[in-house]
Amino acid sequence: MRHPLFRNRTAIRARALFVGQRIDLNRLDQGSRIGVAPLVVTAGDSGCVVLFRYGALVHYGLSPEEEATFLAGLRPWVIDPFSTNIESEEVTVASGHLGAEGVEQGRIVLQDFAVERLQLVADILAKSVVLAYYEMNIAASFDRIEPLAERLRAKGRGGRDSRALLRQIGDTLLTHGKMVARVEVAEKPELLWEHPVLERLYLRLEDEYELRERHLALERKLDLVSRTAETLLGLLQSERGLRVEWYIVILILVEIVLSLYEMFA
Repeated sequence: MRHPLFRNRTAIRARALFVGQRIDLNRLDQGSRIGVAPLVVTAGDSGCVVLFRYGALVHYGLSPEEEATFLAGLRPWVIDPFSTNIESEEVTVASGHLGAEGVEQGRIVLQDFAVERLQLVADILAKSVVLAYYEMNIAASFDRIEPLAERLRAKGRGGRDSRALLRQIGDTLLTHGKMVARVEVAEKPELLWEHPVLERLYLRLEDEYELRERHLALERKLDLVSRTAETLLGLLQSERGLRVEWYIVILILVEIVLSLYEMFA
């Protein structure tokens, strides 16, 4: 059944945004909700928004002005919002397609604008935009790690900034935890348990947006960054341990020299 918001339209704009680390859905005014798991609320004059706890949202049929108004109202419930460089992704969603649902000529084509279909598309777009955000962050992590690895190759030493290495390891572990525990990129949405007929559409969209491949590639990059940072930190700690041992030896030698001086003076 086509959603009444879009009963006179054959195509709508879908836009996914990653606005912060979390969205407190429990504190939102859910009086306008038209779907749950994930939450769908009406917005603007004739649009709707699908919201996810891990900080992403996907809106359908909103103008730029309506989007700005909705985001301003949502901001108090966004935990650790991104102030700049909000990751986004946009696509046209068309209905009335009688053939196989999926991506066709750069558009997502559906049989209708039923709420469950919009929720499913939103799940794919939200995961895609979150992956894009962490792909950009991991690229920045490689940029920070590369000079340290180059120093290790050239001088055989890991440098002196252990605090930066510990922060890098912490950031990597935190990113991995968010990807696995919160976003669950590799997991199918609960929506498919209630609407198994949509599984074929989900698999086609998942393949089109390469969610599994991108998730595995990100996992490998996170592992590489973590192992590199841990190796450099281990070398740094070894260097410091060796330096302390030399200090102890020097102090012992000084003590011996002073003792001999006192004996023969």
